[in-house]
Amino acid sequence: NAGKKLRVIARAGVGVDNIDIEAATKNGIIVVNAPTGNTVAAAEHTVAMLMSLARNIVQADAHIRNGEWKRSKFTGVEIRDKVLGSIGLGRVAQEVARRANGLGMRVIATDPFVTEEYAAQRNIKLMEMADVIRQADFLTIHVPLNEQNRHLISTKELASMQTGARILNVARGGILDEEALLEAVNNGKIAGAALDVFEEEPLTKESPLLSHPNIIVTPHLGASTEEAQTQVAVEAAGLVIDYLTTGTIRHAVNVAPLDPQTIQSLRGYLDVAYRLGMFLAGLQSGGAKSCRLTYRGEIAGRDTKVLTAAFAAGLLQNALEDEVNLVNAELMLQERGIDLAIEASSDMGAFRSSLTAEVITDQAQHRATGTVFGQSMPRLVGLDNYRMEAYLDGFLLIFNHEDVPGIIGGIGTICGKHGVNIGQMAVGRVGDEQGVHAIGVLNLDAEPSAAALEDMRQLAGVSSVKVVHLPPAGELPAWLQA
Repeated sequence: NAGKKLRVIARAGVGVDNIDIEAATKNGIIVVNAPTGNTVAAAEHTVAMLMSLARNIVQADAHIRNGEWKRSKFTGVEIRDKVLGSIGLGRVAQEVARRANGLGMRVIATDPFVTEEYAAQRNIKLMEMADVIRQADFLTIHVPLNEQNRHLISTKELASMQTGARILNVARGGILDEEALLEAVNNGKIAGAALDVFEEEPLTKESPLLSHPNIIVTPHLGASTEEAQTQVAVEAAGLVIDYLTTGTIRHAVNVAPLDPQTIQSLRGYLDVAYRLGMFLAGLQSGGAKSCRLTYRGEIAGRDTKVLTAAFAAGLLQNALEDEVNLVNAELMLQERGIDLAIEASSDMGAFRSSLTAEVITDQAQHRATGTVFGQSMPRLVGLDNYRMEAYLDGFLLIFNHEDVPGIIGGIGTICGKHGVNIGQMAVGRVGDEQGVHAIGVLNLDAEPSAAALEDMRQLAGVSSVKVVHLPPAGELPAWLQA
């Protein structure tokens, strides 16, 4: 809340549990992490812990330093032909699996976002989590810490493991229930554990984990190599530079990724979506209850999520004191109880691509359709049931009227009387129906006075008059200017 100019937070590493993601999102701040720089370091540390666990290296070292030499106490197990079970199959887990395969282990894993084909290409057999836990000789954890994953491995899961199995956690403390682990090791169900992360860090001297002879502990060293520290620092700095200079969003945890090519290819429609949101916000009366967006044509196959965020940002732009951008716009809609529905159709209709937005309030509803002419000329091509072609910029005067001669001239006369110049004009009808109802949209060089608007409302045949203020032509929101 204090960071009024804060635009991006970069975590030099993978875990973002030390960042308040929800608060950052509400404030429109992008949160990114550097997931690749320490991948190898974390994987190598996992394998080192696995080998130490299998061969009792840490315990044997302490034993011999204590002046003893009882080799029989430290008989280990070979890892060749053993089953390594991985909870999660992200970057680190894949690197661990690659090394485990090279050591002659059989690797099984569970991950809801990975296909069997993808896993099989890496010599990994994909299974349900319960089967992975049940079959593993060594179980390694590679998932993020969140409320869904807290104590993911606890009493029930440990009880289902093979007697004599071993477990590793080099991911995040809290995923593994330490109290349940201690009980399982004490009763002989689990032969040993190797932990680099803990529920509370730093680990205190009173922790029972420290005194257990079958548990190996290290002080969160997964990413602690000279190479990894340099790589994650450079990666994090690069993420910040890319976003601030070109608008590129990579490795974000609270917004869809965007690269310069995507931004450039969608820039015109991002602008249209944003302006349609502002337009409908200015046109509506009453509190918004729901929105519906319909993408048609080529744009329906693109990244419509970011276009939806742009629309939401425009809709809320002048309604809130807080800054609204692509990061927080949809969240702010949800917090205000505004339902959002999305539809997409490859049918082009009258245009190669178009976006129709409908906003329903407790008093009325309006529907507007926009498209892009050329590369960067946003146009309003439909309003409610009327077809037209109007510019989506500046001061827009919208007036409903009877489709009879003299109305347009009367509006023009009133504008001239009050010193307001008309830059562009569009008139729309419902289909080809003549002489019934029509709508006019004028782009004015200045905002008409209250007196001018009142004169227009008194004009015979005019049923409503409204002014909507949009950004000038070519002016983009801050988050689209990069």
